[in-house]
Order: sequence, then structure tokens, then C-alpha cells
Amino acid sequence: MKQLSKIIFFSTLLFAIVSSCKKDENKVYFNGGTAPVLSSTINGTSIPLSFANRNNVALNLSWTNPNYQFTSGISSQDVNYLIEIDTAGANFTNPKKQTVAVSKDLSRSFTQGEFNGYLLNQLQLDTSVAHNIELRVTSYLTNSSVPLASNVLKYTVVPYPIPPVVTPPSSGQLFLVGSATAGGWNNPVPVPTQQFTKINATYFQITVNLIGGQEYLFLPVNGDWSHKYAVPDKTVANLNQGGDFGYDRSDNFPGPAASGTYLIQVDFQRGKFTVTKQ
Repeated sequence: MKQLSKIIFFSTLLFAIVSSCKKDENKVYFNGGTAPVLSSTINGTSIPLSFANRNNVALNLSWTNPNYQFTSGISSQDVNYLIEIDTAGANFTNPKKQTVAVSKDLSRSFTQGEFNGYLLNQLQLDTSVAHNIELRVTSYLTNSSVPLASNVLKYTVVPYPIPPVVTPPSSGQLFLVGSATAGGWNNPVPVPTQQFTKINATYFQITVNLIGGQEYLFLPVNGDWSHKYAVPDKTVANLNQGGDFGYDRSDNFPGPAASGTYLIQVDFQRGKFTVTKQ
């Protein structure tokens, strides 16, 4: 009986060892891949953009297959790609960079209008000067695993202006009024403390002390209540930090919850405003 028990014990142990070895043999390991090589159809260092040619192709991008290698062979998984467009020198860390996801394909085309929209709305580049930008593509597998970044293409671009989402004040000026301000709802408002600085034709900003839990409006003409910039619904979540606004809307802007010094930025091109504590 003891002899039989020993035989059963060693048989079970041998089976467990063999099974363990088979499991190890079935593991799949990543052996590496080759970073995709990015190229475009642009001859030269600039990407021409114009409103008249907005439906024409601005550039075609293409890249090589990264050929992900595993111990089981070349990857049979779907490979995804992420095109990144950023300002030169930011090293693709700019929070405003434009990203475009591509699934499986090894190329992507952009019209002039589409590409110009990225420059204006996402990167928020000025239309009056030339800008240096960089492009790259990064390949990755499921869950953004094993990313491989391509070479970087560099270009100069001048985005063209398009009609802004919200019409800027024809006065070329913008003023802040409301219970959140030191001047309250008194109109005209004190200047220059409640007058925005004009950065360009569609962009204004002001750094101002605001009273927590109160409201405000933007006025195109100081001392005139006939027109205003406001929001359609002040109850929208987190609107006191920024969001959409419009011309002669019905609701006041909700001010920040806490009193303090804030930077208010007003972007008529995109129809957006932001409020940042300083």
C-alpha cells in the first residue's frame, strides 16, 4: 500500500512539472518592432493654405508598417496609429496639440480646410504670422501598449482666418460688468481696471479681482446696456471655469465660487471663454 502511495505521489508530481513546463513554453513574449517611417507628399518646407482652396488636399501622410514581432511570429493584432501635430519645440507635450487617430491604415489625407481648422481651433495659432509646426505618427497595439514613434516632419504654415463663431465687438473694445466685480452693476464701468486687453481681432483677456459666488457680463461699449455677451444657460456644470458664450444671450456668466484674482480669456474665433485662478 505504501509502495502504491509513493507511485501515485511521484506520478502526480511529474505531471505537475510537465504541465508547468508546457505553460512556460506557451508564453508569448514581445521581441520588438521597427518605428514607422513617416513621409508626405509636400515638396518643400511649407504647407500652403487658403480659404479659396479649402476643399483641396493640403497634404498626404503615409508611414511604414512597424512589424511588431512576438515569439509566436509577427503580430496578428490590429495596429493603431496616432498622428500628432504640434508647435515646434514643444516636443509633442503641448496640451493644445492636435491628435488624429487612425485604425489599421498606413496613410491619411487632410484637406486645407480641415488642417487649417486644427491650427485655428486646437493649436489656436494667430493668422497674421507664420508658424513652425511638427508632425509625427506613433503606432501602438491594444490598450496603447508598445508605442513606437516615427521620425518628425517639420513645416511652416500660415493659417487663414475664417468667420469667428461669435462676432467680435465692432468697437474693438470689451468691458467687464457685474456683481462679481468691484464696480458692481454700475455702468459705465471703471477703466482701465475693468477693460479687457485686446490681444488680436478675436482675442481679449483681463486679469481682475472677482467676488466669489457672483455674476458678470461682457459689454462691447462701456456705459451701454443695449448689447452684451453672455451665456444661454448659467446652470451648465463648471461654466464658472469657462465654456461657450454668445452675443445677446439670456443669462449672466456665473462667477467663480471663491473670491480671488482671475485671468479671463475670451476667444471669439472659437466662441469660448476660460477663467483661471492666478
